[in-house]
Amino acid sequence: MPYRTLSDSGAPAHHRPLLDAIDTPADLRALPESQLPEVASELRGFLIECVSKTGGHLAAGLGVVELTVGLHYVFDTPNDRLVWDVGHQAYPHKILTGRSDRMCTMRKKDGISGFPKRSESEYDTFGVGHSSTSISAALGMALAAKQRGERRTVIAIIGDGALSAGMAFEALNHAGSMDIDLIVILNDNEMSISPPVGAITNHLARLLSGKLYTTVREGSKTALRGMPNLRHLVGRWEEHMKGMVMPSTLFEEFGFNYIGPVGGHDLESLVRTLRNIKDMQGQRLLHIVTQKGHGFEPAEGQPVTYHGVTPFDRHTGELIKGKSKGPSYTQIFGGWLCDTATEDERLVGITPAMCEGSGLTAFSKRFPERYFDVGIAEQHAVTLAAGMACEGLKPVVAIYSSFLQRAYDQLIHDVALQNLDVTFAVDRGGLVGADGATHAGSFDLSFCRPIPNMLMMAPANENECRQMLTTAYAYPGPAMVRYPRGCGPGVEIDPRAPALPIGKGEVIREGRNVAILAFGSMVTPALVAAEHFDATVANMRFVKPLDEALVQTLALNHDLLVTIEENAIAGGAGSAVLETLASHGILVRCLQLGLPDSYIDHAEHAEQLASVGLDATGIIASIRAELDRSGAHGESAARRNNIGA
Repeated sequence: MPYRTLSDSGAPAHHRPLLDAIDTPADLRALPESQLPEVASELRGFLIECVSKTGGHLAAGLGVVELTVGLHYVFDTPNDRLVWDVGHQAYPHKILTGRSDRMCTMRKKDGISGFPKRSESEYDTFGVGHSSTSISAALGMALAAKQRGERRTVIAIIGDGALSAGMAFEALNHAGSMDIDLIVILNDNEMSISPPVGAITNHLARLLSGKLYTTVREGSKTALRGMPNLRHLVGRWEEHMKGMVMPSTLFEEFGFNYIGPVGGHDLESLVRTLRNIKDMQGQRLLHIVTQKGHGFEPAEGQPVTYHGVTPFDRHTGELIKGKSKGPSYTQIFGGWLCDTATEDERLVGITPAMCEGSGLTAFSKRFPERYFDVGIAEQHAVTLAAGMACEGLKPVVAIYSSFLQRAYDQLIHDVALQNLDVTFAVDRGGLVGADGATHAGSFDLSFCRPIPNMLMMAPANENECRQMLTTAYAYPGPAMVRYPRGCGPGVEIDPRAPALPIGKGEVIREGRNVAILAFGSMVTPALVAAEHFDATVANMRFVKPLDEALVQTLALNHDLLVTIEENAIAGGAGSAVLETLASHGILVRCLQLGLPDSYIDHAEHAEQLASVGLDATGIIASIRAELDRSGAHGESAARRNNIGA
């Protein structure tokens, strides 16, 4: 049965007379306010239509349709700066800022990004993808405007989830002490502190943002400046009166003038309140209450499922899924975690707000007392694990590679320095497809490899992933298993497969002249490429400790060593191989293949790999070019290194 959305009006989906006439926010501001609800309705319908074809983030954008319309209607964008946090909710913003005709290219090769991107539009004032950065960036912009003598309003839009990160509170604390003009909009779509939103609370929000209240409030401060006791009494009275009908005065303590909560889908009240706070000065925080997925019944009922979606039928909401390729690495981790927790009551699972994405859903239901979702707080997640390990628990931190970057100091100082028993399941290692550069795990092998006490592994297939997780868990110190997004090559999983011998790789194809040392996801294309050269292939398995004996043996018996990794070449696994050769005085021609010194834009994962020469075709071409440069073979490896002399 088809679902009805708030955008349904009986007209064809492509019939959007108001929205189609909007090329820039200036066109929106030329409309009478009475037409804004219809603009919002058309915008919501167009958003559903676009994402149903391309996939992407849906629920968050549906929740801020009215807010986006109101912001661009009231403020003079792009002169006034809108800074979106994370960017999941920025699709309506993209549609209203001249990119509606390119929405069908979103997250595709050479198409527009799924996140705000400065190089894409002047309306994208700050590039994002990771959360909790908006207030800091907006404060920087506001301070810059003040220093340059430029008049503009800067608005940070942050969700309640992103507000859980320490960085957001650091920015609030700093901003509250500054003499600047800054607006923070808190988009609250699940916080339980919010009271019911209706006519009374909307009226209070408008009242507290209005000129009368502001004039009395500021005037009383001036009048009572010489009478501190009375001024303190009046201030406490104001605080208690507001506290009777509103959430905590926490934001007032930070130095912000708090307004709200206001209904985020009541466009009339929202526009009126935005106009009022635009005329105010100083730091103000507007608290709006919205519903994720608003206006599309499937997304309202399942906001997590429709947070990031594959293409779907916009009439029924049914997701269009591709052919199953077996379990993903994320699912393999989730199964291993539950199995291991059943056998060892010391195991605890920790995630920084990525329960579903990191594969902890089943674990959280089966072992709720041993499951800890710390919110968007990667630094806290790692040090929390360190504290647990100090007391004899066995913490497993499930985290994306690109999010582990945010806890680098804690990884070094709180875990590795103390050699604590913490297992890191590092998901999304390597390129990640449509999410692009902001979410790519391009650097973890490079930034973790220099850390003493770290054990680092990268599986070539599904069964090896499970074996490595078992190996890491048994290791009495910090250990990481780094695996890619999506599925492996289709190897059958043995739940009872033993742990691996630490620091040992394996030769999986015997050849001659050329030896390919492949790490993790690159083993499969390396085997394909090897057929063209009758090359030896080694599945290195361990990045740290590296199998130095295997490296030496391969170097002494081959004319060319090729290292391949889905990680930055700089400082990665290939660099570890070269360091080993240098330390043993072994001279051999080497070719390092990996991610270049640049950010890789969004595209299908296979397209990304091809663009950097990490598919089988690219690997073959690189090896052939290297052999041509070196005269194919040259002096034998044994003679070059004086073997048998």
